[in-house]
Amino acid sequence: MEQINTTELNDESIEPNESVLKHILGESYKAFTELLELYDKNGMTYKWRYYKDGKAWLCKVEKKKRTIVWMSAWKGYMKATIYIPEKYVKDIQTIDVTKETMDRIMNTKNVGKSKPCMFEIRNDSVLRDFNQVMQFKVERK
Repeated sequence: MEQINTTELNDESIEPNESVLKHILGESYKAFTELLELYDKNGMTYKWRYYKDGKAWLCKVEKKKRTIVWMSAWKGYMKATIYIPEKYVKDIQTIDVTKETMDRIMNTKNVGKSKPCMFEIRNDSVLRDFNQVMQFKVERK
């Protein structure tokens, strides 16, 4: 899955509050709230910030000050990306996710020395696989 820079939330003056996100995400807003509940359940914190280098608002999800997930808003869905260090890429192939998810992860080009595992949060059907990859990242130091 290639990343194309057409994210929403690229106006620094418009913070991503509930009404802004509902407007951008539309029907996928419900799945986004389920994703936030998943973070809460796992003792994670999340915070939106405007990044001048990327000219967009991104949400950083952390567990004990360690970045686990990056999220960006796109028209109709939220993109959640988990970066797996190169040294763990072979191990990730052993986790219990659908073949489609694993193929997508393995076919994504590395960013630096990490494999980006990108999930489009349009509905709750991807949350199981997303959670498996997220737990994998949390367990690695």
